Amino acid sequence: MASPENPLLDHAAPLPQESAGTPIWSPPACDPAWNGWDVLKIAALMFITPLFLDVVLALTTHKVLHIGATWQQVAQKPVVELLAEVLAYCGVLFYMVVLVEGQYHRRFLEAISWNWPRHVWGLAAVGFGTLIVLEGLGRFLPIPKNVPFEEFFKHPLEAYLTSLLAISFGPVMEELFFRGFLYPVLARRLGVATGVFLTAFGFGMLHSMQLGFAWGAVFIIFLVGLVLTIVRAVTNSVGSSVVVHIAYNFTLTAMTFVGTGGFRHLERLNQ
Repeated sequence: MASPENPLLDHAAPLPQESAGTPIWSPPACDPAWNGWDVLKIAALMFITPLFLDVVLALTTHKVLHIGATWQQVAQKPVVELLAEVLAYCGVLFYMVVLVEGQYHRRFLEAISWNWPRHVWGLAAVGFGTLIVLEGLGRFLPIPKNVPFEEFFKHPLEAYLTSLLAISFGPVMEELFFRGFLYPVLARRLGVATGVFLTAFGFGMLHSMQLGFAWGAVFIIFLVGLVLTIVRAVTNSVGSSVVVHIAYNFTLTAMTFVGTGGFRHLERLNQ
């Protein structure tokens, strides 16, 4: 007999029972499980750990692999900086997963709204188109001819390693932090529009040192951050912003590689 308070009660499916030892996952939600303090911890790990590892690698290798060079000189070598960044990113990714799945009992990809897109080539076109438009805008801004980032393209090995990181692990980690962890917290507290703006602003500040703090170049990266965060907000997919980011970096890296004579370096090595 149906309950008078809820006539559908008798027909409801029984609640599933959790078996012993099985993790209890919270259902996916629009709001992130983590808070601003968690994001600050991840930011500290993501942006300070590479500097620390860079110093450690320089101190431990300069007398063996770089005879005659000081550890400060070794620390500034692009190969050492790239290796430190990759090692730091591996540690940060591990921390992200442990935080979400261990502390908040959420499945990582669901919690960050990974949601890999179906229309990959369309999103790649957005990344390519963004670069073309911003390259045109850059002609009207005071952008220096040489920036510190171009030092990574002066030698073949460094150019290859930089290009590989720029179209793979680098953009994935940046999107996980900015669009996966930071943006949802800002949007929840301050609203979508402010969250988009502040996320893009932080993205621009991250790259300011690589661009020699030239405001025109940093402004371009801020606009890139706007596009990436808008894509994330509209599609509710970090995977979508990853595709756009990789497409943008791929095109920019190819143009930088050609512009700094990367192919000519390789030709001389093969002669």
